[in-house]
Amino acid sequence: MKSVVRNGAIAVLSVWLLSTAGTVARAEDTPQAAADIGAAISGGELGFEFRYRLEHVDEDAFDEEALASTLKSRINYKSLDFNRSHVMLEVDNVLYLGDEEFNNFRNNNTRYPVVADPDGTHVNQAYLNVDTGRGYLRLGRQRINLDNQRFIGGVAWRQNEQAFDALTIQLTPTDRTRVSYSYALNVSRIFGPDHGTPPDNYESNSHFLNLGFNPSDATSLSTYAYAMDLKDADSQSNLTVGARLEHAFNTATLRIPLNLEYAWQQDHGDNPVSYDAAYYLVELGCDVEHWKLRAGHEVFEGDRNRPGQMFRTPLATLHKFQGWSDKFLAIPQAGVADTYLSLQYRSLQVTWHDFDSEAGSANLGREWNLSWNYQFNRHYGVLLKFADYEADALATDTRKAWLTFTAKF
Repeated sequence: MKSVVRNGAIAVLSVWLLSTAGTVARAEDTPQAAADIGAAISGGELGFEFRYRLEHVDEDAFDEEALASTLKSRINYKSLDFNRSHVMLEVDNVLYLGDEEFNNFRNNNTRYPVVADPDGTHVNQAYLNVDTGRGYLRLGRQRINLDNQRFIGGVAWRQNEQAFDALTIQLTPTDRTRVSYSYALNVSRIFGPDHGTPPDNYESNSHFLNLGFNPSDATSLSTYAYAMDLKDADSQSNLTVGARLEHAFNTATLRIPLNLEYAWQQDHGDNPVSYDAAYYLVELGCDVEHWKLRAGHEVFEGDRNRPGQMFRTPLATLHKFQGWSDKFLAIPQAGVADTYLSLQYRSLQVTWHDFDSEAGSANLGREWNLSWNYQFNRHYGVLLKFADYEADALATDTRKAWLTFTAKF
Protein backbone atom coordinates (compact mmCIF):
# COMPACT_ATOMS: atom_id res chain seq x y z
CA MET A 1 0.00 0.00 0.00
CA LYS A 2 2.82 2.38 0.87
CA SER A 3 4.40 1.69 -2.53
CA VAL A 4 1.14 2.52 -4.33
CA VAL A 5 0.74 5.77 -2.40
CA ARG A 6 4.35 6.73 -3.03
CA ASN A 7 4.17 6.00 -6.76
CA GLY A 8 0.86 7.85 -7.07
CA ALA A 9 2.34 10.85 -5.31
CA ILE A 10 5.31 10.85 -7.68
CA ALA A 11 3.00 10.73 -10.71
CA VAL A 12 0.95 13.64 -9.34
CA LEU A 13 4.14 15.58 -8.60
CA SER A 14 5.33 14.99 -12.18
CA VAL A 15 2.10 16.40 -13.61
CA TRP A 16 2.26 19.39 -11.26
CA LEU A 17 5.85 20.13 -12.22
CA LEU A 18 4.88 19.86 -15.87
CA SER A 19 2.08 22.37 -15.41
CA THR A 20 4.42 24.85 -13.71
CA ALA A 21 7.38 24.25 -16.01
CA GLY A 22 6.89 27.64 -17.61
CA THR A 23 8.35 29.26 -14.50
CA VAL A 24 11.61 27.32 -14.92
CA ALA A 25 14.31 28.61 -17.24
CA ARG A 26 14.61 26.66 -20.48
CA ALA A 27 17.60 26.12 -22.72
CA GLU A 28 16.26 28.09 -25.67
CA ASP A 29 15.60 31.31 -23.70
CA THR A 30 18.44 31.39 -21.15
CA PRO A 31 22.18 31.91 -21.49
CA GLN A 32 24.24 28.73 -21.34
CA ALA A 33 26.77 30.15 -18.86
CA ALA A 34 26.14 31.69 -15.44
CA ALA A 35 28.02 34.30 -13.47
CA ASP A 36 27.99 32.31 -10.22
CA ILE A 37 26.86 28.98 -8.76
CA GLY A 38 23.55 30.38 -7.54
CA ALA A 39 22.67 31.63 -11.00
CA ALA A 40 23.78 28.33 -12.55
CA ILE A 41 21.42 26.40 -10.29
CA SER A 42 18.42 28.74 -10.41
CA GLY A 43 18.72 29.15 -14.18
CA GLY A 44 18.89 25.43 -14.87
CA GLU A 45 16.55 23.53 -17.17
CA LEU A 46 13.88 21.01 -16.16
CA GLY A 47 12.89 18.24 -18.54
CA PHE A 48 9.98 15.82 -18.37
CA GLU A 49 9.27 12.54 -20.13
CA PHE A 50 6.32 10.18 -19.83
CA ARG A 51 6.31 6.79 -21.53
CA TYR A 52 3.24 4.59 -21.30
CA ARG A 53 3.59 1.02 -22.56
CA LEU A 54 1.24 -1.91 -22.98
CA GLU A 55 3.23 -5.13 -23.47
CA HIS A 56 1.71 -8.52 -24.25
CA VAL A 57 3.64 -11.82 -24.20
CA ASP A 58 2.27 -15.15 -25.43
CA GLU A 59 4.90 -17.83 -24.74
CA ASP A 60 4.18 -21.52 -25.27
CA ALA A 61 6.19 -22.48 -22.15
CA PHE A 62 3.49 -20.84 -19.98
CA ASP A 63 -0.22 -21.55 -19.63
CA GLU A 64 -0.85 -17.86 -18.87
CA GLU A 65 -0.23 -14.89 -21.17
CA ALA A 66 1.45 -11.78 -19.76
CA LEU A 67 -0.02 -8.30 -19.99
CA ALA A 68 1.86 -5.34 -18.51
CA SER A 69 0.52 -1.78 -18.41
CA THR A 70 3.33 0.49 -17.21
CA LEU A 71 4.03 4.22 -17.02
CA LYS A 72 7.54 5.63 -16.75
CA SER A 73 7.70 9.22 -15.48
CA ARG A 74 11.05 10.97 -15.77
CA ILE A 75 12.19 14.29 -14.36
CA ASN A 76 15.64 15.60 -15.21
CA TYR A 77 17.44 18.78 -14.30
CA LYS A 78 20.52 20.31 -15.90
CA SER A 79 22.16 23.39 -14.43
CA LEU A 80 23.65 26.18 -16.49
CA ASP A 81 27.40 26.13 -16.99
CA PHE A 82 29.58 27.72 -14.34
CA ASN A 83 33.35 27.66 -14.84
CA ARG A 84 32.72 25.28 -17.78
CA SER A 85 30.94 22.80 -15.50
CA HIS A 86 27.34 21.71 -14.98
CA VAL A 87 25.42 19.12 -12.98
CA MET A 88 22.78 16.70 -14.22
CA LEU A 89 20.13 14.89 -12.18
CA GLU A 90 17.58 12.46 -13.59
CA VAL A 91 14.99 10.51 -11.59
CA ASP A 92 12.70 7.80 -13.00
CA ASN A 93 9.53 6.27 -11.59
CA VAL A 94 7.79 3.20 -12.99
CA LEU A 95 4.13 2.82 -12.04
CA TYR A 96 1.75 -0.04 -12.82
CA LEU A 97 -1.69 0.76 -14.20
CA GLY A 98 -3.84 -2.32 -13.66
CA ASP A 99 -3.13 -5.85 -12.46
CA GLU A 100 0.35 -7.40 -12.41
CA GLU A 101 -0.32 -10.20 -14.88
CA PHE A 102 3.37 -10.70 -15.61
CA ASN A 103 6.63 -11.72 -13.93
CA ASN A 104 8.90 -8.74 -13.22
CA PHE A 105 11.49 -10.86 -11.33
CA ARG A 106 10.36 -9.25 -8.07
CA ASN A 107 6.64 -10.05 -7.70
CA ASN A 108 6.89 -13.88 -7.72
CA ASN A 109 4.29 -14.13 -10.51
CA THR A 110 6.22 -17.02 -12.05
CA ARG A 111 3.15 -18.51 -13.76
CA TYR A 112 3.37 -15.63 -16.25
CA PRO A 113 6.05 -14.86 -18.86
CA VAL A 114 8.63 -12.19 -17.99
CA VAL A 115 8.18 -8.47 -18.57
CA ALA A 116 11.35 -7.07 -17.01
CA ASP A 117 10.00 -3.71 -15.80
CA PRO A 118 10.00 -3.65 -11.97
CA ASP A 119 8.13 -0.71 -10.45
CA GLY A 120 9.62 1.90 -8.14
CA THR A 121 11.70 5.06 -8.13
CA HIS A 122 15.42 5.38 -8.67
CA VAL A 123 18.11 7.86 -9.67
CA ASN A 124 18.96 7.20 -13.30
CA GLN A 125 21.64 9.87 -13.67
CA ALA A 126 23.47 12.17 -11.25
CA TYR A 127 26.79 13.55 -12.42
CA LEU A 128 29.16 16.49 -12.62
CA ASN A 129 30.32 17.37 -16.12
CA VAL A 130 33.45 19.46 -16.76
CA ASP A 131 34.09 20.85 -20.23
CA THR A 132 37.77 20.45 -21.15
CA GLY A 133 37.64 22.44 -24.38
CA ARG A 134 38.09 19.44 -26.65
CA GLY A 135 35.97 17.03 -24.70
CA TYR A 136 34.65 16.53 -21.19
CA LEU A 137 35.19 14.80 -17.87
CA ARG A 138 32.09 13.29 -16.24
CA LEU A 139 31.85 11.89 -12.71
CA GLY A 140 28.81 10.14 -11.24
CA ARG A 141 25.91 7.98 -12.43
CA GLN A 142 25.61 8.28 -16.20
CA ARG A 143 24.62 6.63 -19.45
CA ILE A 144 27.45 5.07 -21.40
CA ASN A 145 26.63 4.11 -25.01
CA LEU A 146 29.65 3.00 -27.02
CA ASP A 147 29.48 2.54 -30.80
CA ASN A 148 26.21 0.75 -31.62
CA GLN A 149 25.83 -0.49 -27.99
CA ARG A 150 26.66 -4.10 -28.94
CA PHE A 151 28.87 -4.48 -25.88
CA ILE A 152 28.29 -1.37 -23.70
CA GLY A 153 24.91 0.38 -23.61
CA GLY A 154 22.05 1.87 -21.63
CA VAL A 155 19.18 -0.55 -22.53
CA ALA A 156 16.85 2.42 -23.08
CA TRP A 157 14.12 0.11 -24.43
CA ARG A 158 13.15 -1.09 -20.95
CA GLN A 159 11.30 1.23 -18.57
CA ASN A 160 14.29 1.05 -16.20
CA GLU A 161 17.56 1.92 -17.93
CA GLN A 162 21.04 0.60 -17.29
CA ALA A 163 23.42 3.25 -15.94
CA PHE A 164 27.00 3.31 -14.69
CA ASP A 165 28.56 4.87 -11.59
CA ALA A 166 31.68 5.92 -13.39
CA LEU A 167 34.37 8.40 -14.29
CA THR A 168 34.37 9.14 -18.01
CA ILE A 169 36.92 11.14 -19.98
CA GLN A 170 36.09 11.90 -23.60
CA LEU A 171 38.46 13.86 -25.81
CA THR A 172 38.45 14.93 -29.47
CA PRO A 173 42.15 15.69 -30.15
CA THR A 174 41.30 16.55 -33.77
CA ASP A 175 38.07 16.96 -35.73
CA ARG A 176 38.39 13.37 -36.93
CA THR A 177 39.61 11.54 -33.82
CA ARG A 178 37.92 10.66 -30.53
CA VAL A 179 39.12 9.01 -27.34
CA SER A 180 36.69 7.73 -24.70
CA TYR A 181 37.70 6.09 -21.41
CA SER A 182 35.42 5.11 -18.52
CA TYR A 183 36.12 3.49 -15.20
CA ALA A 184 32.92 1.97 -13.75
CA LEU A 185 32.70 0.95 -10.11
CA ASN A 186 29.00 -0.01 -10.24
CA VAL A 187 26.37 -0.95 -12.83
CA SER A 188 22.77 0.04 -12.03
CA ARG A 189 20.78 -2.56 -13.99
CA ILE A 190 17.26 -2.68 -15.42
CA PHE A 191 16.07 -5.01 -12.63
CA GLY A 192 16.09 -2.35 -9.85
CA PRO A 193 15.41 -0.48 -7.74
CA ASP A 194 14.58 -3.36 -5.34
CA HIS A 195 17.12 -6.06 -4.52
CA GLY A 196 16.57 -9.57 -5.81
CA THR A 197 17.48 -12.04 -8.52
CA PRO A 198 18.70 -11.10 -11.13
CA PRO A 199 20.78 -8.50 -9.21
CA ASP A 200 19.72 -4.86 -9.37
CA ASN A 201 23.40 -3.80 -9.31
CA TYR A 202 26.76 -5.20 -10.30
CA GLU A 203 29.69 -4.13 -8.17
CA SER A 204 32.29 -3.39 -10.79
CA ASN A 205 35.98 -2.80 -11.36
CA SER A 206 35.68 -2.25 -15.10
CA HIS A 207 37.52 -0.21 -17.72
CA PHE A 208 36.08 0.81 -21.10
CA LEU A 209 38.45 2.26 -23.73
CA ASN A 210 37.14 3.25 -27.15
CA LEU A 211 39.13 5.04 -29.87
CA GLY A 212 37.39 6.53 -32.90
CA PHE A 213 38.78 7.78 -36.22
CA ASN A 214 36.90 9.24 -39.20
CA PRO A 215 39.30 9.38 -42.16
CA SER A 216 36.49 10.77 -44.34
CA ASP A 217 32.85 11.72 -44.09
CA ALA A 218 31.93 8.29 -45.49
CA THR A 219 34.14 6.19 -43.22
CA SER A 220 34.46 5.65 -39.49
CA LEU A 221 36.67 3.24 -37.59
CA SER A 222 36.60 2.43 -33.89
CA THR A 223 38.81 0.15 -31.85
CA TYR A 224 38.05 -0.84 -28.30
CA ALA A 225 39.16 -2.74 -25.21
CA TYR A 226 36.58 -3.47 -22.50
CA ALA A 227 37.77 -5.09 -19.26
CA MET A 228 34.56 -6.06 -17.42
CA ASP A 229 35.19 -7.21 -13.84
CA LEU A 230 31.71 -7.78 -12.38
CA LYS A 231 31.81 -8.80 -8.70
CA ASP A 232 28.17 -9.94 -8.55
CA ALA A 233 28.47 -11.94 -11.78
CA ASP A 234 31.95 -13.47 -11.88
CA SER A 235 30.99 -15.84 -14.71
CA GLN A 236 30.24 -12.80 -16.91
CA SER A 237 33.58 -11.03 -16.32
CA ASN A 238 35.51 -10.75 -19.56
CA LEU A 239 38.10 -8.87 -21.58
CA THR A 240 36.83 -7.92 -25.04
CA VAL A 241 39.08 -6.37 -27.69
CA GLY A 242 37.89 -5.50 -31.18
CA ALA A 243 37.40 -3.09 -34.07
CA ARG A 244 34.42 -1.81 -36.07
CA LEU A 245 34.44 -0.31 -39.57
CA GLU A 246 31.54 1.62 -41.08
CA HIS A 247 31.75 2.82 -44.68
CA ALA A 248 29.22 4.10 -47.19
CA PHE A 249 29.59 3.96 -50.98
CA ASN A 250 27.62 6.92 -52.31
CA THR A 251 26.29 7.65 -55.77
CA ALA A 252 23.91 10.30 -57.03
CA THR A 253 20.84 8.12 -56.40
CA LEU A 254 21.74 5.54 -53.78
CA ARG A 255 23.85 4.82 -50.71
CA ILE A 256 25.45 1.44 -50.00
CA PRO A 257 26.53 1.10 -46.35
CA LEU A 258 28.99 -1.60 -45.30
CA ASN A 259 29.60 -2.50 -41.64
CA LEU A 260 32.33 -4.89 -40.53
CA GLU A 261 33.25 -5.82 -36.97
CA TYR A 262 35.48 -8.35 -35.22
CA ALA A 263 36.09 -8.90 -31.52
CA TRP A 264 38.01 -11.40 -29.46
CA GLN A 265 37.16 -12.22 -25.83
CA GLN A 266 38.68 -14.10 -22.93
CA ASP A 267 37.97 -14.59 -19.24
CA HIS A 268 38.82 -11.74 -16.86
CA GLY A 269 38.70 -10.90 -13.17
CA ASP A 270 37.39 -13.78 -11.03
CA ASN A 271 35.66 -15.64 -13.84
CA PRO A 272 35.93 -19.32 -12.82
CA VAL A 273 36.01 -20.49 -16.46
CA SER A 274 39.10 -20.13 -18.62
CA TYR A 275 37.93 -19.52 -22.18
CA ASP A 276 38.33 -17.51 -25.36
CA ALA A 277 35.80 -16.83 -28.12
CA ALA A 278 35.36 -14.56 -31.14
CA TYR A 279 32.63 -12.35 -32.57
CA TYR A 280 32.22 -11.06 -36.11
CA LEU A 281 29.67 -9.14 -38.15
CA VAL A 282 29.23 -8.50 -41.86
CA GLU A 283 26.37 -6.19 -42.87
CA LEU A 284 25.61 -4.73 -46.29
CA GLY A 285 22.80 -2.35 -47.19
CA CYS A 286 21.21 -0.25 -49.87
CA ASP A 287 19.40 3.07 -49.35
CA VAL A 288 17.26 4.59 -52.09
CA GLU A 289 15.20 7.64 -51.15
CA HIS A 290 12.95 6.50 -48.26
CA TRP A 291 13.81 2.79 -48.61
CA LYS A 292 16.51 1.05 -46.54
CA LEU A 293 17.57 -2.55 -47.04
CA ARG A 294 20.00 -4.39 -44.72
CA ALA A 295 21.39 -7.92 -44.95
CA GLY A 296 23.74 -9.22 -42.28
CA HIS A 297 25.45 -12.18 -40.67
CA GLU A 298 26.40 -11.87 -36.99
CA VAL A 299 28.25 -14.67 -35.17
CA PHE A 300 29.17 -15.35 -31.53
CA GLU A 301 31.45 -18.33 -31.03
CA GLY A 302 30.71 -21.15 -28.57
CA ASP A 303 31.61 -24.78 -27.87
CA ARG A 304 28.81 -27.28 -27.28
CA ASN A 305 31.13 -29.79 -25.56
CA ARG A 306 32.92 -27.49 -23.09
CA PRO A 307 30.73 -25.64 -20.56
CA GLY A 308 31.28 -21.89 -20.39
CA GLN A 309 33.25 -21.66 -23.64
CA MET A 310 31.03 -19.03 -25.28
CA PHE A 311 31.10 -15.29 -25.86
CA ARG A 312 29.42 -13.06 -23.23
CA THR A 313 27.62 -9.69 -23.56
CA PRO A 314 26.54 -8.75 -19.99
CA LEU A 315 26.49 -4.95 -20.46
CA ALA A 316 25.05 -4.66 -23.98
CA THR A 317 21.77 -3.13 -25.10
CA LEU A 318 20.59 -6.61 -26.03
CA HIS A 319 17.05 -5.85 -27.25
CA LYS A 320 18.48 -4.05 -30.30
CA PHE A 321 19.99 -7.27 -31.65
CA GLN A 322 19.06 -10.86 -32.55
CA GLY A 323 15.31 -10.30 -32.56
CA TRP A 324 12.93 -8.44 -30.28
CA SER A 325 11.59 -11.58 -28.60
CA ASP A 326 14.81 -11.48 -26.51
CA LYS A 327 15.59 -15.20 -26.82
CA PHE A 328 19.33 -14.54 -27.00
CA LEU A 329 19.92 -12.31 -23.97
CA ALA A 330 22.55 -14.90 -23.06
CA ILE A 331 24.64 -16.51 -25.81
CA PRO A 332 23.86 -20.27 -26.02
CA GLN A 333 26.55 -22.81 -25.08
CA ALA A 334 27.16 -23.66 -28.74
CA GLY A 335 27.19 -19.99 -29.77
CA VAL A 336 24.81 -18.42 -32.27
CA ALA A 337 24.86 -17.28 -35.89
CA ASP A 338 22.15 -14.78 -36.86
CA THR A 339 21.46 -14.28 -40.55
CA TYR A 340 19.03 -11.41 -41.01
CA LEU A 341 17.32 -9.29 -43.64
CA SER A 342 15.61 -5.97 -42.86
CA LEU A 343 13.54 -3.65 -45.04
CA GLN A 344 12.47 -0.19 -43.91
CA TYR A 345 10.22 2.37 -45.60
CA ARG A 346 10.11 5.64 -43.69
CA SER A 347 9.00 4.60 -40.17
CA LEU A 348 7.75 1.12 -41.11
CA GLN A 349 10.26 -1.71 -40.67
CA VAL A 350 10.13 -5.49 -41.11
CA THR A 351 13.02 -7.85 -40.23
CA TRP A 352 13.57 -11.58 -40.61
CA HIS A 353 16.10 -13.59 -38.56
CA ASP A 354 17.36 -17.15 -38.96
CA PHE A 355 19.30 -18.47 -35.95
CA ASP A 356 21.76 -21.38 -36.03
CA SER A 357 24.28 -22.67 -33.54
CA GLU A 358 27.83 -21.53 -34.29
CA ALA A 359 29.29 -24.88 -33.17
CA GLY A 360 27.48 -27.76 -34.83
CA SER A 361 24.59 -27.57 -37.25
CA ALA A 362 21.51 -27.04 -35.09
CA ASN A 363 18.83 -24.66 -36.29
CA LEU A 364 17.78 -22.72 -33.19
CA GLY A 365 14.76 -20.87 -34.58
CA ARG A 366 13.44 -18.09 -36.78
CA GLU A 367 11.84 -14.74 -36.01
CA TRP A 368 9.84 -12.00 -37.69
CA ASN A 369 9.91 -8.43 -36.35
CA LEU A 370 7.60 -5.59 -37.37
CA SER A 371 7.55 -1.99 -36.14
CA TRP A 372 5.90 1.33 -36.97
CA ASN A 373 6.37 4.66 -35.23
CA TYR A 374 4.79 8.04 -35.74
CA GLN A 375 5.92 11.35 -34.26
CA PHE A 376 2.98 13.74 -34.01
CA ASN A 377 5.28 16.64 -33.19
CA ARG A 378 8.40 17.21 -31.11
CA HIS A 379 6.45 16.37 -27.93
CA TYR A 380 4.30 13.31 -28.70
CA GLY A 381 4.91 9.98 -30.41
CA VAL A 382 3.52 6.46 -30.75
CA LEU A 383 5.25 3.13 -31.45
CA LEU A 384 3.83 -0.28 -32.41
CA LYS A 385 6.06 -3.37 -32.37
CA PHE A 386 5.56 -7.08 -32.87
CA ALA A 387 7.88 -10.10 -32.59
CA ASP A 388 7.10 -13.69 -33.58
CA TYR A 389 9.72 -16.32 -32.67
CA GLU A 390 9.33 -19.85 -34.03
CA ALA A 391 11.50 -22.25 -32.04
CA ASP A 392 13.44 -25.28 -33.22
CA ALA A 393 16.31 -26.22 -30.88
CA LEU A 394 16.14 -23.24 -28.50
CA ALA A 395 13.31 -22.07 -26.20
CA THR A 396 9.63 -22.20 -27.26
CA ASP A 397 7.40 -20.34 -29.70
CA THR A 398 6.84 -16.77 -28.47
CA ARG A 399 4.84 -13.80 -29.67
CA LYS A 400 5.26 -10.31 -28.21
CA ALA A 401 3.43 -7.07 -28.97
CA TRP A 402 3.97 -3.52 -27.72
CA LEU A 403 2.02 -0.28 -27.84
CA THR A 404 3.98 2.74 -26.58
CA PHE A 405 3.05 6.41 -26.20
CA THR A 406 5.68 9.03 -25.34
CA ALA A 407 5.47 12.65 -24.27
CA LYS A 408 8.56 14.82 -23.83
CA PHE A 409 8.78 18.39 -22.58
